[in-house]
Amino acid sequence: MDKSSLPSESDIGRVALTVAESSPVVDFYRDVVGLTVLDSGRDRTVLGVGDRELLVLIHRPDAPARGPAGTGLYHIAFRVPSRSALGDALRRIESVWTLSGASDHGVSEALYLSDPAGNGVEIYRDRPKESWTETPSEHVEMGTEPLDMQSVSAVGTGEQSMPAGSDIGHVHLEVSSVAAARSFYADALGLRVRATYDGAVFLAAGDYHHHIGANVWQGRSEPHHGQGLAWFEVRLPDRTSLDAVRERLRRSDYAVSETDTGIAVRDGDDIELRLRT
Repeated sequence: MDKSSLPSESDIGRVALTVAESSPVVDFYRDVVGLTVLDSGRDRTVLGVGDRELLVLIHRPDAPARGPAGTGLYHIAFRVPSRSALGDALRRIESVWTLSGASDHGVSEALYLSDPAGNGVEIYRDRPKESWTETPSEHVEMGTEPLDMQSVSAVGTGEQSMPAGSDIGHVHLEVSSVAAARSFYADALGLRVRATYDGAVFLAAGDYHHHIGANVWQGRSEPHHGQGLAWFEVRLPDRTSLDAVRERLRRSDYAVSETDTGIAVRDGDDIELRLRT
């Protein structure tokens, strides 16, 4: 393994959101997205698929709203393992919620919506890697074409929950600077740049299309604060990988703190990233 890069087995772990009012948000992720409530208390609710935790909702009634200039979350992207599972998600959305967009990206087919607190959500399924196209510079080609909604809905089976094998495929951030995001997530953290577009960069461990996206499309300029994204995780395959990342971040002058499960660091917009095995 290249010691300057994250191992290809790395992926996204849990995502935590700070919400002022938890009940409607919990209902949304259970009934619309299709997650299962795994643990619930006064201050937080944990949801996931099977016994795997994916989403942590932190209840803070006094948390200030995210301002229009505040950086943070663009969307959480829940990945389902099949087109029929995507069809089921589309049917749930159309029956009880409002779809805000749907796209065929070539590498994937995706549905877009927002939760009751205004956090962006994507539900998508990947096409087989053999069908992806790479450029000579080892970037992956991703387009944006209209999704064939009728054919996606037609393969749904009526399932009300996300199936086993579903996870969080990527997290897309709104940042103040693409160059600064690239410096942190590629140069310091060790992700590979997989695609660049006007005002955006997409990065991944290994040859995935992206585990993290970062854009400046809304011109946000203030550090992350208040409601919305609290933190998100990248999972590493072993302790050796975690130690290598810790050392690389410290050499790049990022303050690294220890957690119960690994380490935590903040990017240039004060967005908290946690890393664990």
